[in-house]
Amino acid sequence: MITLIRTNSENPDFIKLVKFLDADLAIRDGEDHLFYSQFNKLNKIKHVVLAYENKIPLGCGAIKEYDTNTMEVKRMYISPESRKKGIATKILYELEKWAFELSYEKCILETGKKQPEAIGLYKKSGYTRIPNYGQYSGVDNSVCFEKELK
Repeated sequence: MITLIRTNSENPDFIKLVKFLDADLAIRDGEDHLFYSQFNKLNKIKHVVLAYENKIPLGCGAIKEYDTNTMEVKRMYISPESRKKGIATKILYELEKWAFELSYEKCILETGKKQPEAIGLYKKSGYTRIPNYGQYSGVDNSVCFEKELK
């Protein structure tokens, strides 16, 4: 059975999973990885969700305030052997639920064109494509999405 916990970026399991995420992204993004890594710092992320099975961490995700009405989804990762089991959907839903509880109106996110699994997850979860925002404006490899929270 999958168990979700709410924590923050100081959690050692989150730090460990993010190292695997960054290694995967370095391969997928290639030369673009340095550009993206500057926006993925872990310092003081207050809202992290971890998924466990038998006390083993399988995946993570986080939300970070973008503006007073919006949370940005960050650092989504599922270990390769745990993919295609609905774990990412559960984490994403819990992040959205948490953002709603904190009175945010929507979630936004950026992912890369070289991450088709992520794009599929977000579309399946009700996110709609939006123009690239903020630091991702004009970045060809970036794909941005948003979802109104209800």
